[in-house]
Amino acid sequence: MDPVAAKYIGAGLAAIGTGAAAVGVGTLFGHFLNGALRNPSAVEGQFGRLIFGFAVTEALGIFALLISFLLLFAV
Repeated sequence: MDPVAAKYIGAGLAAIGTGAAAVGVGTLFGHFLNGALRNPSAVEGQFGRLIFGFAVTEALGIFALLISFLLLFAV
């Protein structure tokens, strides 16, 4: 296999994590909204956890994108 082709395949596989982070954020906010509609009094206590989960999920997506860029341009 050509090393350049392997580099592109690896970068594409690493970029899948970015899409997975988008799915994770959608699931996170969807479940929060579902819980908030079921129990509106618990929203204030859960909002901090929502923001923390959002930040961690986005950080993993950005990390996956960074690995993809490193494979494309640095290796």
